[in-house]
Amino acid sequence: MDSIKELLVLLISSSLVSNVVLSQFLGLCPFLGVSKKIKTSSGMGAAVIFVITLASAVAGAIYEFVLVPLGIEYLQTIVFILVIAALVQFVEMFLKKAMPALYEALGVYLPLITTNCAVLGVALTNVQKEYGILTGIVNGFGTAVGFTIAIIILAGLREKMEYNDIPAPFKGMPHVLLTAGLMAIAFCGFAGLL
Repeated sequence: MDSIKELLVLLISSSLVSNVVLSQFLGLCPFLGVSKKIKTSSGMGAAVIFVITLASAVAGAIYEFVLVPLGIEYLQTIVFILVIAALVQFVEMFLKKAMPALYEALGVYLPLITTNCAVLGVALTNVQKEYGILTGIVNGFGTAVGFTIAIIILAGLREKMEYNDIPAPFKGMPHVLLTAGLMAIAFCGFAGLL
């Protein structure tokens, strides 16, 4: 069993040092699309935390207890996609019933969590690095927290910059991409943390 210290280092590393969005460039579609307002960004972040953490647990268990014993590890990508799709459907039904305003605000980006490469990337990374189920869950949770931190920071910056006088060629997506690039450079500073 992994020690608490190793799990804490993995949590910090996966959320800050190797941030899924800003250093691995995975999950950019919802990162750029939903980051207009802090409220919707935090809702998307919560949905991603739930999906990635649960997907890490379920995918790890299926891989360890079903695919490996049967010798069909080569089906991992298909199985992980099915697990993720089922979890996203659950989140979508929950939000539609419990939080209709957030459901409407997330719009098309909520079902896109199914094809969010960050979610599948975490499940595949857990297998590739031979993480156990607990370690995979910690890695998944840390990765999702890192995604949430990045999307909320970008949303806050976008809300502040909305009323700034920006030159015409940089209005819209160019200034968002420049801001995301500067955030990625800033997050490189966390590399010395571990």
